[in-house]
Amino acid sequence: MSTDKPLTYKDAGVDIDAGNDLVERIKPLVKTTRRPGVLGGIGGFGGLFELDRAQYRSPVLVAGTDGVGTKLRLAIDMQRLDSVGIDLVAMCVNDVIVQGAEPLFFLDYYATGKLDAEAGAAVIGGIAEGCRQAGCALLGGETAEMPGMYAPGDLDLAGFCVGVVEREGLLDGQQIQPGDRILGLAASGPHSNGYSLVRRIVEQAPEGLASQVDGQPVGDLLITPTRIYVRAILAALKHGDVTGIAHITGGGLAENLARVLPAGVDASISTSAWTQPAVFQWLQATGHVADAEMLRTFNCGVGMVVIVRPAAADALTAILAEHGETVFGLGEIFAGTGQVQLKS
Repeated sequence: MSTDKPLTYKDAGVDIDAGNDLVERIKPLVKTTRRPGVLGGIGGFGGLFELDRAQYRSPVLVAGTDGVGTKLRLAIDMQRLDSVGIDLVAMCVNDVIVQGAEPLFFLDYYATGKLDAEAGAAVIGGIAEGCRQAGCALLGGETAEMPGMYAPGDLDLAGFCVGVVEREGLLDGQQIQPGDRILGLAASGPHSNGYSLVRRIVEQAPEGLASQVDGQPVGDLLITPTRIYVRAILAALKHGDVTGIAHITGGGLAENLARVLPAGVDASISTSAWTQPAVFQWLQATGHVADAEMLRTFNCGVGMVVIVRPAAADALTAILAEHGETVFGLGEIFAGTGQVQLKS
């Protein structure tokens, strides 16, 4: 059916003015993440970062990308978009730091069917906060308004981080030896993994997200942002004697720790070395989830593992604690075949 009315991009569902308005609103947020090396500001075709070669003898760039998974669905349904950006940054910078790299800058991709400036500012405000916690710059990003691709109110996020490490300081697991100690750093909750199962469990709970866990609605506990370990880990790396690090994400302790073990060693972990936070106990009881499934799906209260030389275990535990981390002595490295043994 023909029409004489001239069509515009806005008629098709894309509001360029709304996008420009969002950029103006987030410029002050981006400015708060600025760090040495950043050139210019947002709004160009690409973000600019100058690596100071005088600081490095043989720099290696480490890149990581991730999303928030279906935790984003929970955030949308709860109308709690102010912290999900922290999750986005955390999932990327925590991956980069395990290889010994200091995160330098971050980029985001934000897609939605119809741009809502309030929602966009809330999300990007969280991203800026995550970047401040990690000490990296929010260098740029992309906001895509795509009518017909997303249901009303829906959005999707992706993040990208680049870090740098001296080649001699690169952690690839090959430094791990029998006798090394395994330290666990407490998680803030499920972080951003296992939320398809989380949401299924919540659906069958009589009170849903309002279910009480230790005097709080379980929804509040589940939306708690992923902990960012960057500053604590950098302090530990500065001390030395760190031989390996693993970010505990999907796959749990066993599968993620196995990713950093060399072929000649095993990791022995005592699952009684820490108490699972109440939110995990609620998820397991409400969903009738088996122990093995819990340990493979969730971090179960340990968000990061740091492997250290035995003589330095106490000193590194103290350094991590000074930087706000709760540290568990999880176990030890033994000669073996690259396996992780979970023992009660």
